[in-house]
Amino acid sequence: MKTIVKKINEQDMEPGCLREAATILKEEGLVAFPTETVYGLGGDALDFEAAKKIYAAKGRPSDNPLIVHIADVDSLEVLAKEVPEKAYILAKHFWPGPLTMIMKKSEVVPNGTTGGLDTVAIRMPNNKIALQLIRESGVYIAAPSANTSGRPSPTKAEHVVEDLSGKIDMILDGGPVGIGLESTILDLTGEIPTILRPGYITKEMLEEVIGPVTIDKAILSKNIDPNVKPKAPGMKYKHYAPKADLTIVEGPVNAVVREINALAKKQREQGKCVGIIATDETYAKYQADVVKTIGSREDEEQIARGLYGILRDFDELKVDVIYSEGFAESNLGQAIMNRLLKAAGYQVVEV
Repeated sequence: MKTIVKKINEQDMEPGCLREAATILKEEGLVAFPTETVYGLGGDALDFEAAKKIYAAKGRPSDNPLIVHIADVDSLEVLAKEVPEKAYILAKHFWPGPLTMIMKKSEVVPNGTTGGLDTVAIRMPNNKIALQLIRESGVYIAAPSANTSGRPSPTKAEHVVEDLSGKIDMILDGGPVGIGLESTILDLTGEIPTILRPGYITKEMLEEVIGPVTIDKAILSKNIDPNVKPKAPGMKYKHYAPKADLTIVEGPVNAVVREINALAKKQREQGKCVGIIATDETYAKYQADVVKTIGSREDEEQIARGLYGILRDFDELKVDVIYSEGFAESNLGQAIMNRLLKAAGYQVVEV
């Protein structure tokens, strides 16, 4: 399969380009497109064959549910069996935006899209290209991240080309994304709404709007239960991982720097190429083959935007081992640590 790559931008969207992408989606094809979080790999959410193609292109386990992207709030009535009042309140405050809501699915949503679950995950992306593609195609778009399953999510079209060229029909290149981490996932099927995946929309932001919200205990656990059936993307499997072996080192900053340098020295003595993920505040203190700063600890949004790109950079540089500092598990830092833990396969050293 030859993958078509077309450049497009939110300020001046080429109608012919969108029409071509929309036609592909209508005919059970796959189109990668930008959102405000990461690039998504889209197919018709109500078409079982399209869902199968998404799983095949990504090499994704079929019990890992897909998120359905919509362009108007009225679509909730079609996709969900029951729409809680809190869903409308949240949509008014956070849509379009990086919030995914889980509800009981209606009969029109195939089990292939939901990973066999009786629930459906829905969001409205805050990206003009994505929204116009949904409207132009006339279909609801099931779209996980547009990468090979398990690899760092794509934050620019080049990442999608690297992973999926030759496996999908088209890539819409809308430039770098804004946020860089996947949406917050909130389960609305229980008595108290529960965060299943942290993201840019934090627990505190949600509680200001709808009252009490809980966080699934598995989110920042230092291990994973292989027997758990995932209710949301990213809950069960190792995700976002570079090719090198990644370890997180947590503790007071000076102790972390000493430990990472000591670990790096041992690995280099064994002939390994070592990479370190540092911050602006610590960058100059490290000795390794490749040291990259992810940004300042004072700017969590910068760190979030740069995380997946840095992991992919280390792949290109062919490092054997990566050490990363840990981050505060509050606000956006919770989402950053959630992704790092999964990328590291829960390998953590505490000092």
